[in-house]
Amino acid sequence: MKNILLAFTVATFLFGCGGNQKKATTTEKPTAPGEFAEITKSARTIFGALPAVAENPSNPITPEKVALGKALYFDTRLSKDNTQSCNTCHNLETYGVDNKPTSPGNNGGLGERNSPTVLNAAFHMAQFWDGREPDVEAQAGGPILNPVEMEMPDEASVVKRLSAVEDYQQMFAAAFPDQDSPITYDNLKKAIGAFERKLVTPSRFDEFMKGNDQALTSPEKKGLQTFVSSGCITCHAGNMLGGHMYQKFGLFGNYWEHTKSERIDSGRYAVTKNEVDQFMFKVPSLRNVEKTGPYFHDGSIEDLGESIKIMAKLQVNKDLTDQEVVEIETFLKSLTGELPKDI
Repeated sequence: MKNILLAFTVATFLFGCGGNQKKATTTEKPTAPGEFAEITKSARTIFGALPAVAENPSNPITPEKVALGKALYFDTRLSKDNTQSCNTCHNLETYGVDNKPTSPGNNGGLGERNSPTVLNAAFHMAQFWDGREPDVEAQAGGPILNPVEMEMPDEASVVKRLSAVEDYQQMFAAAFPDQDSPITYDNLKKAIGAFERKLVTPSRFDEFMKGNDQALTSPEKKGLQTFVSSGCITCHAGNMLGGHMYQKFGLFGNYWEHTKSERIDSGRYAVTKNEVDQFMFKVPSLRNVEKTGPYFHDGSIEDLGESIKIMAKLQVNKDLTDQEVVEIETFLKSLTGELPKDI
């Protein structure tokens, strides 16, 4: 198993927005016939297009459930002092993040890990950086009771608060019509999960995956070529370009020596206590990466270009040239999708 893990070579934890890296020219030049034919064919095998909705057979999506989930997602009454909502740390107007290294909670204290984007998160194999919850339904209930985040004392307190709201009495009944007492903590999680499963952001890259060769510019196709040839696809493959495996942060060095992180985070090891999980984190998706910085599990790096360089060095032991960094960054920006219109 250890040898398999060491074989995974990629820029694993890219998150975010642009920065101070010298920018590539995006002036379109005529593409020679067949110039990107090979990488185009390979990419459509490696990645694929994003589905429209992240379905869950255990939590069927209904309009009533989504409407309830949306109301709950934006409701600050889910926090102890009515100061925080899900949207506070996962702002849907800024691509599902708050663009802070770590997020302040109900009492002003900061969490220890960066708040990842909620957009497209329902497609991931697991939730949280350490993968401690299996899906967005399970994840939705965690921050509400977390003493550093929304700080509600227990599930019963949440249910009591929601039960006193007439609108919620009606909305829970509509969303869960077969239940005599529908206002439960489990149903809260299902409703928020149903809402999040519709937070899908297709981009020009998906049009390219579906066969539109003109959806990407020549510089973006060149960046895609560099992204693939640099080994990034070992972890960042599939239609999410990540989110489907765990990886050690720092196969060829200590990550904190490159990120200058103030805290050394052991990652998944904190959950499993298995030595093999030291410094293992869920590989994040690169979708909307241009918008979701700062980067890495602790938000320690502001600039996307710098993040690309760090991950190439730590994960594939490769020193990328400035031009290669610019090319990869240019491609990654094609993954910026359209925000859902009804959020």
